[in-house]
Amino acid sequence: MASGFRYDGPQGSRWGCSLMSHETPVLIGMSGSLRAGSYSNAVIATLGEKFAGRADLRLYDLAPIPSYNQDFEGDRRPPAVKRLLADIEAADGLVLCAPEFNHSIPGVLKNAIDWASRPSFQSVLAYKHVAIMATSRGPLGGARCLEHMKVALDSCLARVTLAREVVISACETKIRDGRLVDETSLGFACGAVEALLREIALWRTAMPASGAR
Repeated sequence: MASGFRYDGPQGSRWGCSLMSHETPVLIGMSGSLRAGSYSNAVIATLGEKFAGRADLRLYDLAPIPSYNQDFEGDRRPPAVKRLLADIEAADGLVLCAPEFNHSIPGVLKNAIDWASRPSFQSVLAYKHVAIMATSRGPLGGARCLEHMKVALDSCLARVTLAREVVISACETKIRDGRLVDETSLGFACGAVEALLREIALWRTAMPASGAR
């Protein structure tokens, strides 16, 4: 990543802030970590505060979601899964942030994606706008997790936001008191959310009456 990147808030552009003024976008934040003091949770919490007033971004609790079982699809879905799918469908977009486990996506987040991906190509993830980012305690981790998230979401027909990759390395030095404080990392993360909001605004403008996700 280039150093010295600073996020100074939304910039004036041809998109225009008025595109989103009629309704605050609802964004679901999903973390790939359940532990207390999770760095990924801290990133999502920081972004929720940074975009307060422009988007309603809240961390979703994935702990109650049971392991995926194809025998319990459709009407047989567990109540927690039904709520998850209904909340994803109602949201304007998702913000996923996860640590890299064994060179891939943590099981808790992949499990949620697996439940939400059914039925294939017609799920609540189809055409849903998603921003992705990864955290790592090491200097190089996170990139593979980010790539695997993109592959999994592409297979669901989700719209992964076009933005610079967000990999927050050495995150234990960049997060204090449960908030991301490193300006460079925060700049990239905010840039991804800005791109997500622009894509949501364009989608609303292009398809105002169709009800398309």
